[in-house]
Amino acid sequence: MTASYLLKGGYVVTAPGRSPEALEIHIHEGLIEQVGKNLKVPTGTQTLQLDSLYIYAGFLDAASYAGVSTPPAGERPSNFDYTSPPDELAGISPWMDVTDFMDMRNQAIKDARKAGFTLGHMIPQGGMMPGKSALVVFGEEDRINSVRKEVTAVAKFRGARGMYPGTPLGVMAKFRDLYKNTELAARHERLFANAGNMQRPEVTKTQRALFPVVDQQLTVAFQVSNDLEARRAMRLQKELGFNLMLLGVDDVAYLVDELKAAKMRVVLKPALPKEPKAAGDDASEEVQARLDKVQEAYTQKVKQAATLADNGILFAFGTMETKAGEALPAIRKMVAAGLKEEAALAALTTNPARMLGVDNFIGRIEKGKLANFTISTAPIFSEEAQIKHVIADGFVYDYEVSQKKKASGNGQAAPGITGEWTYESTTPAGSGGGTMTISREGESYSGTITYDDPAGGGKASASMQNIEFNEGKLRFSFDVSAAGMELQVRVSGDVAGSNFTGTMNIADFGTFPLSAEKKPTL
Repeated sequence: MTASYLLKGGYVVTAPGRSPEALEIHIHEGLIEQVGKNLKVPTGTQTLQLDSLYIYAGFLDAASYAGVSTPPAGERPSNFDYTSPPDELAGISPWMDVTDFMDMRNQAIKDARKAGFTLGHMIPQGGMMPGKSALVVFGEEDRINSVRKEVTAVAKFRGARGMYPGTPLGVMAKFRDLYKNTELAARHERLFANAGNMQRPEVTKTQRALFPVVDQQLTVAFQVSNDLEARRAMRLQKELGFNLMLLGVDDVAYLVDELKAAKMRVVLKPALPKEPKAAGDDASEEVQARLDKVQEAYTQKVKQAATLADNGILFAFGTMETKAGEALPAIRKMVAAGLKEEAALAALTTNPARMLGVDNFIGRIEKGKLANFTISTAPIFSEEAQIKHVIADGFVYDYEVSQKKKASGNGQAAPGITGEWTYESTTPAGSGGGTMTISREGESYSGTITYDDPAGGGKASASMQNIEFNEGKLRFSFDVSAAGMELQVRVSGDVAGSNFTGTMNIADFGTFPLSAEKKPTL
């Protein structure tokens, strides 16, 4: 890290809606010192010549799990009562700090930075109330650089397994109970402080952690997965009166009037399903009707951001369980479908800063703001734009912008991944493993993975889906059936020779390490 830089030769977009300008930027000790033309800078300032590149304020991921692990599950006491479990076992731990479970060297953070994100509103993994979020700069990897801790208290409609609250309605009832008891505890503490002759009230650590929520000093960031959960969260907010932000809102077309009336702050996933293909000329009426419904659903998804913007609903983009590298391609499709570029850029910069209460030093390029920049080869929402540099907290990261190498079309397998692999993984339930068998079919890959059957009785197997291998990075997913549920497992990591090092993300349960070794070919 150099203490002082001068960025010159590029086109600066100082804020959403502003035209690119040929300006210079002087940064010092991680802050923007000057913005203008022909700047005078101190001796020793290093110049970064950004010939005709486009400079934007660094993107802020409004809800991220990058590098966040799930806290280990506690042990059940000998007198355990599943109808009234200890808070921590029931997934209720609002006192926890997400930064205690972050790894800044995790590949997911590197991928997020490469995708243009310089900061993340980090969300804790876990159950119903897993802890408090933090705003973290994706800069130095040897330490967690928290811009602000206790940004929000995170809540989810995630019931506890085998105990109360085990259902979404149980979560609602438990949330009401926690909130009301916390209100009483706060009232008793104030009375005790003003009347020394009364017995000191007993306050649990859950209640103490929620005092700022009932005092409306701390927002509840409620993660939802559909319109029903969004309505349930808003119902709780209307009933109890806490400050609310919705994470992961979907089905916007069915919610827009309620979101607008509640003046709700919304975090939208920058992810889209695969665009459906058109039916062939010989398709039957039944097939055509089904495809029309699929196309209609896709169109609603791709227009969600534009619908929010057109209705004046404050929203930002948050990757959550999605891949950071998919964000910009998805947002570009949203722009093509009607989202204005100004609104798209605001959802990556000024909007999340405003929603999280940090717009006084994040979101725009001006004196006094953090020196975080996303620098691209062309206007950021154009198809040809590639991110060439990212500056986070004054650290400069450079990326290759040449065309990615494509697999050859001669039917030969790309080296490194085809064959049989043995893998090991570790979760709170213990260590396990199995095999991965990958083959090449034309321009694509297919594979099978074995795993410890959750129902017991040995191994089960599943097809490996969406296998991607590019520049040493391997990604795929597979489905697991467990206790009547279908869980999607996402695996990603780096291939180095015959070794694979990465993570697997299990929906609703967290992210865990996974390593593999390729068996030699005889």
